Amino acid sequence: MGTMYILICVSIPIAGLFLLAFIYSAKRGQFDDSTTPSLRMLKDDEIKTQSTITTEL
Repeated sequence: MGTMYILICVSIPIAGLFLLAFIYSAKRGQFDDSTTPSLRMLKDDEIKTQSTITTEL
């Protein structure tokens, strides 16, 4: 039972550090993606044209 208390006491600060690292990186713009939305539009057109070609065959 003592091992459980030690693991809980160690895991809570580690989880807090990961949370702080996530918040820090989110505020710094690490997860901002400005190129993929514009490229996604072009890829959608390619998929649609390929699917119409295969259905016509």
